Amino acid sequence: MNTFAIIILCTLLLDYLLSLTADILNLRHWQTNIPAEFETFYDQQKYATSQEYLKVNTQFGLLVATIDLLLLLIFWFAGGFSWLNDRVTALNLSLIPSGLIYIGALLLVKSILSLPFDLYSTFVIEERYGFNNSTVKTFFTDRLKALMLGVLVGAPLLALILLLFSRMGQWAWIFGWISVTLFSIILQVVAPIWILPLFNKFQPLEEGELKERIISYSSRVKYPLAGLYVMDGSKRSTKSNAFFTGMGKNKRIALFDTLMTQHTVDEIVAILAHEIGHYKKKHILINLGITILHSGFLLFLMSLFLSNPMLYQAFYMNSTPIYAGLLFFGMLYSPIEMILSLGIHAMMRKNEYQADHFAAVTTGSPDPLITALKKLTVNNMMNLTPHPAFVFINYTHPPVLQRITALRNITSIE
Repeated sequence: MNTFAIIILCTLLLDYLLSLTADILNLRHWQTNIPAEFETFYDQQKYATSQEYLKVNTQFGLLVATIDLLLLLIFWFAGGFSWLNDRVTALNLSLIPSGLIYIGALLLVKSILSLPFDLYSTFVIEERYGFNNSTVKTFFTDRLKALMLGVLVGAPLLALILLLFSRMGQWAWIFGWISVTLFSIILQVVAPIWILPLFNKFQPLEEGELKERIISYSSRVKYPLAGLYVMDGSKRSTKSNAFFTGMGKNKRIALFDTLMTQHTVDEIVAILAHEIGHYKKKHILINLGITILHSGFLLFLMSLFLSNPMLYQAFYMNSTPIYAGLLFFGMLYSPIEMILSLGIHAMMRKNEYQADHFAAVTTGSPDPLITALKKLTVNNMMNLTPHPAFVFINYTHPPVLQRITALRNITSIE
């Protein structure tokens, strides 16, 4: 094993052990007593069921992560990457089709191997706890659509990256950065129109009190309400949510239909105000900027390693095809990715507090958002008392009790 192999192996094992430790700490951190904030939303049996749901999902996640790691290590040390490359090379194709076949084959195998676990999660675990509304037909149709989307969208981008790194020399990473940035922006613009509707139906919010209240609120906070839609989330799950998507004239706020049945008008307006808060605080633009900078940094580093034979030797390769180097560098880069993700998660948690504060101040009271957060937590069986280490590593949102405390501490309301 060379230095690159040792770094990659240690990173894979460290990431697994950190996740394992965080999960164990999280399971041991739960409390049997219902927190005071939720005493009117939970009875003891329902609270115990939510903790059982957490335990089952955590144990299942650990099983999947363990199997994934073992399969990767077996494939790696059995020379699987080199074996597959020999099969692709024997086809006598040029770089781009060879790369598409090589990476596509690995992704396809990974998808097939993950299929039984996805089925079990959806039709056993989620079904057992009353969340699943998906049918077998919907389940497989979703995956077929995702596969086709990957081919139609991902394959051209991959082909362009391979072309640039094979032809542009030291400037390849800059042209690649420009290409990835343009691709990301275009995807943000077209996703609400062409991509998301492939999976869900989006209907404009009907006329009525809710729409009037939302229009009134949006006007008051000077938010250009380009699109407000209800999404048929109940087609797959009873869980509820809301999200912001798109850019420019195509930006939309989508409310799950389950949200409409589980919350009052005041609560939905508060949830919407939280999403608008992300827009007004420029969190979406900041996140896009960070993504662009991160992709440039990644592509620059990748340009330094793609021609290094030691990277390929770490995976028992006898040649240095760029398409394989993309995958190998991704694993080599994972320690940096891990560190960066901690900072990004911390920033995102801070953004959630800011969006909560914006919603409470501009709606005139924190109470509707507090009630909405409680209902979302209970209806989705979210963990009320996660371990701080688990939050630090995994959470993009603060724990709900901390969000509620911050909302109750707001002293100045318009």
